Amino acid sequence: MALMITDDCINCAVCEPECPNTAIYEGDEIYEIDPDLCTECVGHFDEPQCQMVCPVDCIPQNPARIESQAELEAKYAQLTGQAA
Repeated sequence: MALMITDDCINCAVCEPECPNTAIYEGDEIYEIDPDLCTECVGHFDEPQCQMVCPVDCIPQNPARIESQAELEAKYAQLTGQAA
């Protein structure tokens, strides 16, 4: 499942540089996550880095983008050029 940023975001910008896939970007009102780039840090880290640094805990899983561990691993492989 990709992650999402809720309206509770305070635009502190600490999450953006932590994303290894550059999936986080500054939106019109709050930071946003591109679900096509978000692997929940699978392939890079054991835990989503953005969730670990977020001071207001506003980065839950996106219920509209349910993905299995295998799908996240495949997305990581595709994004890093390791797809077969």
